[in-house]
Amino acid sequence: MNIQIPCPNCGARPIQEFIYGEIPVVPETLTDADARDLDRAFMRNNVEGVSAERWFHTYGCRRWLTLQRDTRNDQIYAE
Repeated sequence: MNIQIPCPNCGARPIQEFIYGEIPVVPETLTDADARDLDRAFMRNNVEGVSAERWFHTYGCRRWLTLQRDTRNDQIYAE
């Protein structure tokens, strides 16, 4: 299966042209700044269902785009 990501500048492009970046939600209850940075950099939610994601179009327009993707079936909903 080849997933196509709808780039607003370049049109639908294969997923191989993009780099994925999750939008982290770090709890502010962590008082240690290093612990917050560690959570922001390495801890992933791995949600089952629709999640907001950031993708960077590396081999195209070189811009970030935000979209909603259902992780159960890879259905993409552009924002």
